[in-house]
Amino acid sequence: MSYQDILLKVEAGVATITINRPQVYNAFRGETCEELIDALRRVAWDDSIGVIVLTGAGEKAFCTGGDQSAHEGQFKGRGTIGLPLEELQAAIRDAPKPVIARVQGYAIGGGNVLALLCDLTIAGESAVFGQVGPKVGSVDPGFGTAYMARVIGEKRAREVWFLCRQYSGAEAVRMGLANVVVPDAELDDEVQRWCLEILEKSPTALAIAKGSFNADTAHIGGLSAMGMRAVKLFYETDESQEGVRAFKDKRKPDFGKYRS
Repeated sequence: MSYQDILLKVEAGVATITINRPQVYNAFRGETCEELIDALRRVAWDDSIGVIVLTGAGEKAFCTGGDQSAHEGQFKGRGTIGLPLEELQAAIRDAPKPVIARVQGYAIGGGNVLALLCDLTIAGESAVFGQVGPKVGSVDPGFGTAYMARVIGEKRAREVWFLCRQYSGAEAVRMGLANVVVPDAELDDEVQRWCLEILEKSPTALAIAKGSFNADTAHIGGLSAMGMRAVKLFYETDESQEGVRAFKDKRKPDFGKYRS
């Protein structure tokens, strides 16, 4: 596959996959997801690669989730909701080697979920984490909710989703959404240090450890499959489409009328 939405670089045992759509804060569309899946599967099973880094182009964003400009009630690609999100999430989890999220700028919505699914998250001081689904008539009913609760605890996960607040890199570390935060100027060096430490370790031991971690939460994949079916139906409602319209019109959505 030739890539239009991402960049792939392999150097000294490290594969770096970059979402290359800075003009839309690295939001993903169907093509982006397909390319990410392809790249992750290519490098995951390459024995010359010991660690994968996932990041976003530019200084403003890691990833801001689904591109709302490509969303007219439902995305138009492959997958339950028109985006193969289940496969993308599985590609990160199934890679038999550590995947590091390098986060600079916004990691919002689906971007926050991608960072969450990575085995490790290294943030720059400019990093901003959070969910926006309920603000725009959407939700991630699988790993974005159930797995988040496992990672940061039920109370915090409900806060993240129910209030849709934004959290700094330092706050993300305290919550458990990130492992460490460093000045942006030191971000690449910090990621490199973590990669070099990982490359010194037994790849088989790391693969077994990751598989063991994943086994404990594998059932969430079933929740996600079921939940995505509900989200597909939700996207067809006027309530969800009000969120999309409001986003495009740059106004607050009027969800009050759907409470009665």
